[in-house]
Amino acid sequence: MKNILLVDDDKDLSQSLANLFDPEKFRFEFLDDGLEVGEYVREHDDVDLVMLDVNLPSLSGLDVLRQIKQIKDNLPVIVISGFVSTENAIEAMREGAFEYLTKPFEIQKLIDMVNKACGYSAKPKPVEMPVGEVEHEVDEIIGQSPEIVEIAKLIGQVAKTSAAVLIFGESGTGKELVARAIHRNSPRSNSSFLSVNCAALPETLLESELFGHEKGAFTGAYFRRIGKFEQAHKGTLFLDEIGDMSMLTQSKLLRVLQEKQFERVGGNESITTDVRIIAATNKSLVQCMKEGSFRVDLFYRLKVVSIYIPPLRERKSDIPLLVDHFVKKFANQLQVPVKKISKKGMQVLSKYSWPGNVRELENNLHTAMVMSKNDTLQPEDFPMYSEEGGGLDLDLDVLKDDYTDTFMKIIDPIMPKLIASSRGQIFQFLESAFERAVISSCLRHFDGNQVKTSETLGISRNTLRDRIARYDLY
Repeated sequence: MKNILLVDDDKDLSQSLANLFDPEKFRFEFLDDGLEVGEYVREHDDVDLVMLDVNLPSLSGLDVLRQIKQIKDNLPVIVISGFVSTENAIEAMREGAFEYLTKPFEIQKLIDMVNKACGYSAKPKPVEMPVGEVEHEVDEIIGQSPEIVEIAKLIGQVAKTSAAVLIFGESGTGKELVARAIHRNSPRSNSSFLSVNCAALPETLLESELFGHEKGAFTGAYFRRIGKFEQAHKGTLFLDEIGDMSMLTQSKLLRVLQEKQFERVGGNESITTDVRIIAATNKSLVQCMKEGSFRVDLFYRLKVVSIYIPPLRERKSDIPLLVDHFVKKFANQLQVPVKKISKKGMQVLSKYSWPGNVRELENNLHTAMVMSKNDTLQPEDFPMYSEEGGGLDLDLDVLKDDYTDTFMKIIDPIMPKLIASSRGQIFQFLESAFERAVISSCLRHFDGNQVKTSETLGISRNTLRDRIARYDLY
């Protein structure tokens, strides 16, 4: 028999939860106020699991969680929330919660989680359970999709350690935002968080930026320079676009990770540093390693923990929250009233593929807030919208086997931006992006079944495996 303490001020919901489980295996006790929990845990050594709501009278669920962990650190606690809050998810996992679940959650997922926490493998039969409306908070990491909540929980878990983290994701998905959240919730939060874009600097300048240089080390080195590794001592260093770092600089970075020592460029003095490394890339490092442009040993040093941020097109349920956040943000910056957004305007934003991800959405809303003369934002206020291409509801049956018009409606709105930043690689960029999108979509459609995916796409299993590795589609 497992003893579960359920803490929630909604007595009907508590009883509904308890009814999900076999009374011969689980015994429930109920409390409706967070102030009573600490004393109960102290007096009852037989408690096997605590389930508690975030919103409690007198004391918040997160404060109760901290209290429980001080009394009995190994007691599993499942935190349940009626609203999606990435900051709460981060804090709950950082403070040692066994799991963080948001309503409305899948009944079977909750049952599986309780069984796992209590050491059971049997699954009681699912029962209907009433749940209230979901409320939402606006946090620095904006989103309510399952993907974003999982990322928030992972941030909370890794933040309390000093483990290296490698963040994957397309440009504009918010990799630095995740890195800052890890730092902000870590024991290093009172020290520096410094960021270096490895793609923005040539090799010699990047080396100096990271490790510093002595006076006279090279032409133009008129003074000693302190690099980011010295500046970030006891803090966090974020290395963005790590896939663009040269092999020579990679070898020096590897040495710092292994020995925690380095020399300034042109210097002989070994300098000891204690820096947490968080790296990010929009490239396939697996493919880079195959091509010989990225060190295998460095990859595994950086990838102690990996976090994948999905593109905005794969988590479109977050768009309304992001729109609300950015509209308020720019209204405050521009000192103008908060504008509403029309139903058709939101439909356009929700249907667009957002190749530039959250950054592109932010820029579009910034432009709309500056240029629109109305109180309500309409489809024509958005730079990515055109009268022809704005009809994003595309009937593929009408087009039969020729999807040229379909793709024209997608490409035309972004072509000016592609031309401006192409560097002569538009075709290569679009070809690889299209291939990755088609394979990724087909894999999701078949729940990762590679046999069905390869048969449907008309490619061999070996080719599919190669593309999965190349594009990090695991």
